[in-house]
Amino acid sequence: MPIVATQRFGAVTAAFQWGRVHGTFSGTAVARLLNSRRSTVVGLIVCGALGTMTRQVRAVCVRPGMPWEARRRVQADTVRPPYTKADVRFTQGMVAHHAQALRMTGLVSPRTGRQDIRLLAERIEVSQRDEIKLMQRWLAARHEEVPNPDASHMVHDAAGEMVLMPGMLSEEEMVQLAKAEATKFDRLFLEFMIRHHEGALTMVANLFATNGAGQDAEIFQFASDVGADQRAEIRRMRAALLTIK
Repeated sequence: MPIVATQRFGAVTAAFQWGRVHGTFSGTAVARLLNSRRSTVVGLIVCGALGTMTRQVRAVCVRPGMPWEARRRVQADTVRPPYTKADVRFTQGMVAHHAQALRMTGLVSPRTGRQDIRLLAERIEVSQRDEIKLMQRWLAARHEEVPNPDASHMVHDAAGEMVLMPGMLSEEEMVQLAKAEATKFDRLFLEFMIRHHEGALTMVANLFATNGAGQDAEIFQFASDVGADQRAEIRRMRAALLTIK
């Protein structure tokens, strides 16, 4: 459904009533209707679709401006909320964070005899591999640096010192995990992955606590999904830990 931004509620109501009667919300047609009304509409933006509501083809915006000004058609994504440096840092950091989770799940199959832990690792691997691709596309589309997933997992703290991102394992801990087997591996994997997930939740919380961050629609959805998914996985892993003797 198109979005009509205006200071006159009556104009908005008329626009949507017109669309209901005629069965279409063509951005150009609605803009023409609104411009014909005797009201000053400053900064009017009509976001619609070429085609009917049920057969949207390509989202566009019609920016009419004042009545004597030529109207300009622009792509809908040019009016999306701006992203922030915090969004970029979060996304770049999460690429590396997810990459380490994939290294951890890659150790599971030859070291555990438990099917539930194998299934958990597979779910983590599938979801986080897809999320890495999503984050890389988001960064590339905005001409931001796309980090190598295998790059350093270190970041600067408030004092300027290099530290691991929240929840991440040191290389010594990764070696410890790789050397473990059977029950010892199962326990260590679950404990480390719980900590890893909790670190991701910290990163999400820090993002949303930053002024202006997390307003981009894709970043908001991604960060919200990370929060919900990883909380659910933490609950599963804690339950699995209770079954290890």
